[in-house]
Amino acid sequence: MPSSPADRRVVVTGPPRRTRTRRVSGYYRPRTEIDEQTTLGHTYVRSLMRTQLRTALAVLAVLGLLVGPLPLLFAAMPHARHLVWAILGFGLYAPLVLLARWFVRRAERNERDFVRLVEDR
Repeated sequence: MPSSPADRRVVVTGPPRRTRTRRVSGYYRPRTEIDEQTTLGHTYVRSLMRTQLRTALAVLAVLGLLVGPLPLLFAAMPHARHLVWAILGFGLYAPLVLLARWFVRRAERNERDFVRLVEDR
């Protein structure tokens, strides 16, 4: 028996506390995996990076095919200076703008898909 009231044991009951790494039916959310930097979270982030890299390499390949042959074309026509400026100014500018626009839209779509995957929507 306790000798004083301060030595008595007190039982405190209440609703269970939620912990940060709570499991819901044995399933971790992908966002938790990424925040905790687990192997699975690393795989999620690496998949986004790989997708973005694939998009960038596709743009680089198209840019190389678009701009790469121009020096050969210009060397084949040494006296057509006005044609060179027309090709550079008008013939190349519009495809570059379209390519940049496609790249930005594709990168944003990749990120939107990744957020949808992580947020379980």
